[in-house]
Amino acid sequence: MILQNKVALVTGGASGIGRATAIAFGAAGAKVVFSDIRDVEAEETAALIRETGAECWFVRSDVSSEADVQALVQKAIAIYGRLDCAFNNAGIDRVVKPLHEQSIEDFDKIMSINARGLFLCMKYEIQQMLTQGSGAIVNNSSTNGLVALPGISPYVASKHAVMGLTRSAALDYAKQGIRINAVNPGPIATDLMARSAEQMGITLDGLGAWVPMGRIGQATEIAQAVVFLCSDAASYITGQPSAIDGGYTAS
Repeated sequence: MILQNKVALVTGGASGIGRATAIAFGAAGAKVVFSDIRDVEAEETAALIRETGAECWFVRSDVSSEADVQALVQKAIAIYGRLDCAFNNAGIDRVVKPLHEQSIEDFDKIMSINARGLFLCMKYEIQQMLTQGSGAIVNNSSTNGLVALPGISPYVASKHAVMGLTRSAALDYAKQGIRINAVNPGPIATDLMARSAEQMGITLDGLGAWVPMGRIGQATEIAQAVVFLCSDAASYITGQPSAIDGGYTAS
């Protein structure tokens, strides 16, 4: 229960890594507020969080909307009075085409959610954390925030933007009690990754051939890293990526 009585916020919590992390926050003792744009899947997440014995609230929110993000953070504060941890996870996946075939519409959509949405979430989370003098934020980047793959340049750009925002903000608030880090997942067994694999013409399990450990990861393996980074056990870590990728970026 390393987050006992903490208040944690998760964006994109209806499925995948966001859902696993919201559940892990609850299991670690936190009170959980999570958001998404999918109501049915969100109710399933809420039920799973409550099975851990934790309190939780779902707030429908589109992270590309400043009004939605501001309302989301304000709702968490209205319910619990503070915000100790945030996992900025909401994002959309790649369109697989070489750069000259990518549309400006696809570029703008990816950047509006993966980069602008992250900026908005941090902006309002940090405002609250400054009033408390403490807080921990973890942003979901990707191994594509550290290295690149061909055919997905807008997505790679958005995830490098996540790392730039993470590092810069970590320096802005390092002396004000707020730690900001990122996780950089490799291939993880989620519906989103399965759709990406299909676009690339391979199976989800086939992605394991890219990984030195010989397998894809599980969402729970990312979730546990996020919980650690939000806990006092990580009190001297800020501004850092965490490649959770079975050795992919080491090869």
